[in-house]
Amino acid sequence: MKQFIKLLGVSVLGGVLTLGSYKLIIDEDESFFEESSPMKTESSSFIPVSNSNNIYGTNADFTEAAEKTVHSVVHVKNVAVFDKPNSIWEYYSRGGNSGKALQGSGSGVIISPDGYIITNNHVIKGAGEIEVTLNNNKTYVAEVIGVDSKADIALIKIDATQLEYIPFGNSNDIKLGEWVLAVGNPFNLTSTVTAGIVSAKARDLNAYDGTPQSFIQTDAAINPGNSGGALVNIDGKLIGINTAITSQTGSYIGYGFAVPSNNARKIVEDLMEYGNVQQGILGIRGTDVNQFISKEFNLTTSQGVIVRDVDSGSGAALAGIEQGDVIRKIDNIEIRKMSDLTGYLGSKRPKDVVKVKIIREGREREVAVKLAKYETFAIQQIGLEVTNASKADLREYNTKNGVKISRALKGDQQSQALIGIIITKINKQTVNSIEDVKRILGSNNSSEPISVTFVNKKGKEQTYIWR
Repeated sequence: MKQFIKLLGVSVLGGVLTLGSYKLIIDEDESFFEESSPMKTESSSFIPVSNSNNIYGTNADFTEAAEKTVHSVVHVKNVAVFDKPNSIWEYYSRGGNSGKALQGSGSGVIISPDGYIITNNHVIKGAGEIEVTLNNNKTYVAEVIGVDSKADIALIKIDATQLEYIPFGNSNDIKLGEWVLAVGNPFNLTSTVTAGIVSAKARDLNAYDGTPQSFIQTDAAINPGNSGGALVNIDGKLIGINTAITSQTGSYIGYGFAVPSNNARKIVEDLMEYGNVQQGILGIRGTDVNQFISKEFNLTTSQGVIVRDVDSGSGAALAGIEQGDVIRKIDNIEIRKMSDLTGYLGSKRPKDVVKVKIIREGREREVAVKLAKYETFAIQQIGLEVTNASKADLREYNTKNGVKISRALKGDQQSQALIGIIITKINKQTVNSIEDVKRILGSNNSSEPISVTFVNKKGKEQTYIWR
């Protein structure tokens, strides 16, 4: 019994000493914070989170971003205009009292208070009239300022003032997993807001004539009618123009794609200032680095763009970039694949200077490259666009002269199959550059037939006539 009492006493004494020590430490800490009041104030400022948006957790508040943007996204209608019914069937199909027919619809984003609006080119393509309906149900007729069919961007304008608009954000700053909102008019449901995250950056869909594209991928629900609408961050800033979905059904299955805002903004500024898009290029031909290329060329990296050819006289050539160099960064933007490269250059103009970090023989070096202008010419009579051919292009087709077909203006398979082919002659005259093409066609009567000579990879020529 005595032994138990002793043990109990020791336990109580130990508890008192522990409690006393704890109280002493707490008192000392409290006195320290009392003397350092600025630190206490600064620490307490991190505690409340209800007044700020939490972009990393599941409790993100989208209300402010939605309120900032929903009134700046419009409903764009592609309308065909008819002077009069061409048949009794057209008369009844239109109700007998209208000279207009809706061909399609989408969304648009107001980017200035005086009525400039970005949308997709495919939304307004072929329109006889473009109707724009604001969130307040006011409707305007819009005029087309300009389009970039490659990027699927169009700039239109309505005659209005003091409009709510969405400011541009910096799409280079977005991060994987960042919250985003898609704002648009899917299925003619006006002012629809959906939420998701950035699923991927610089996604290449190979949807535009095989030219590498650079889309923001998101899992925010995007459906038909969202095209041309806004992709915004949680601060309500425009980081993309919703453009495409990948789906077997044509509706949302978890993948949506948007043109980055930096690219869209540059296109808009070009259309307003020059009337067309000013595209800057390095002057190289390249391909994605993968494990096989890395092994073949004994590279120290498995990512980047390996330079296959350098155009003579280009900014890349003058800066000393050579065949076999691997491009890893441009202006601190990491380059993992060709779509990273083309996406960033899509926000630049001719004569801009960019810093290019390359790897050569295992060693890094940085060079300054002045971008050149990418020139093309559309031969409307044959539905093809051409650009100057590089030395590598000419070698590939075993010819000494010609221009390369860069894009098909029509969607048929026959025209699409000609992309990359070399044209050596037009109307039996030798072609060395797009300037030759302009000169030859400039002297040709539009009603006269055009003969075009193509060459295959064996150097064999074949001539076709368009009437």
